[in-house]
Amino acid sequence: MPLHALELVPDEAGQEAVRHDWEKLREAGLPSQLDHRGPTNAPHLTVVSAPELPDAAIDVASARLGSLLPFRARSAGLLLLGGERLTVARAVDIDDDVVRRVLAVRVQVPDRAHLGWLPHVTLARRLPREDAQRAVDVLGHEDVVLTFTRLRRWDPDTGRVTTVAGW
Repeated sequence: MPLHALELVPDEAGQEAVRHDWEKLREAGLPSQLDHRGPTNAPHLTVVSAPELPDAAIDVASARLGSLLPFRARSAGLLLLGGERLTVARAVDIDDDVVRRVLAVRVQVPDRAHLGWLPHVTLARRLPREDAQRAVDVLGHEDVVLTFTRLRRWDPDTGRVTTVAGW
């Protein structure tokens, strides 16, 4: 079942920085989010995903997160998540106030996909475990500052992305 999501999207410079990582993976012959052909595929940080998003969650997100936009965060370090096939992501260091506000949104969604919140920007999915070191070497360790400017909603039932807050 496809999941609905609320996502924070970086400005154009931040999107270019993430896409650069996607390109490095692809050029190395590794899985990359560039391989995701969906028209809504864009670098983002997921706030919450679930089979459906209650109106209360969207209202809280608009009020609590929309009032912070734009905000800056540091994308630092790599995460390898999963088992035989890995998700590769950049960890994102988020200010405590932003974290509190994200958690206020998440508690409005009782059937959310994941308990807790691990802020990250996905770079690749389904990476074979034996390619993990190569992906780490290709991506390197440079930190990037991302400026998040928009909160969007993904609705897989309609195939639409709408802006909840920001520009």
